[in-house]
Amino acid sequence: MSGDESARTALARRLRELRDSRWPGLRVTQAQLRDAFGVSVPLISSWESTHLIKIPPVHRLEKYAAFFATRRSLANGHARVLPLSDMTAEELAEHRALLDELIRLRKNALRFQGAESSDPAPDALHEGPWHFADGEPITIICSQIPHDEREKITYADPSSPDYIELYKYSDLDSLFELWGHVRAANPHSLVTLRATEDLRADDLTTHVVLLGGVDYNEVTAYMLSRIELPVRQVPDWEGERGPYFEVDEGGETHRHYTVTSGSGDGVRLTEDVGFFYRGVNPDNTSHTLTICNGMHSRGVYGVVRALTDARFRDRNTAYLRDRFREAEAYSILTRVRVQGRVAVTPDWTVASYRLHEWPGPLHGA
Repeated sequence: MSGDESARTALARRLRELRDSRWPGLRVTQAQLRDAFGVSVPLISSWESTHLIKIPPVHRLEKYAAFFATRRSLANGHARVLPLSDMTAEELAEHRALLDELIRLRKNALRFQGAESSDPAPDALHEGPWHFADGEPITIICSQIPHDEREKITYADPSSPDYIELYKYSDLDSLFELWGHVRAANPHSLVTLRATEDLRADDLTTHVVLLGGVDYNEVTAYMLSRIELPVRQVPDWEGERGPYFEVDEGGETHRHYTVTSGSGDGVRLTEDVGFFYRGVNPDNTSHTLTICNGMHSRGVYGVVRALTDARFRDRNTAYLRDRFREAEAYSILTRVRVQGRVAVTPDWTVASYRLHEWPGPLHGA
């Protein structure tokens, strides 16, 4: 086998080797990985093939690393991927070493596949936080305009011949951006859009994505009350400096306000504050909860664009993966700069955009 061919197939051979001989006397079947990863046996087989090369995305390799980091993944004959929070220090170290190895092999494989692949973009799309396991339902719950404000919008009146249902949603820029991205990243999953007034019994036990803050999205307030975070949104609209995000850190409390220019009727928003959270859905711990929030709609839109904008999503995704690799839940409070009517996509690899991160730096990091 030539050196090029060996590098091209090394990842597939390593994945097969992990399954066949990771643990002496115990061979893992493709069916067991199917159950643990929530994918099909043919897909797993394609990742192990050295003939028709199919390179798995990074989030699948994260599953492999977690599964093969501990023999407890097959405790009582049941195949599962343990949360990193349940692993011992030794298991976490094994997970990190395995993941680093698999990502290195993947990069080598992609380098040799480059000439064969005319469009690598879908792979990058499916590696980000907005991709979930195939077939798992996703519900986007968007903030909505209050009824008294909706009454002023002709198109939001159901009795109008020109009634448009979307006018009840308050973060349409963010919703339009995110809806298309989530659908593209999850072509085999049901993606449902809900306003808080339209929620159904099963909506809160899917992968839940919340758009909008505590004042216009009551589900955001409900979920935030159920998870422990050092960050709070305070809708102090009558205060001297207006609403803010409050952060408890190191025994002190810090407030992060928006930035404006001008005064009176000429006041303009020049910098909003956005908030991104990803963690376990408290109503279904096998699924996730994601919150895209902001003091104003520009903040919400900036947070959404951080992980959908083609120029920034890859680097921001890589930052999240490297920074919060061992965290079951995490959040970023971010600046969202506003130029005229445009919300500038925040680059989280630049420290000045990041107002606060949780959890804090890992010990020794």
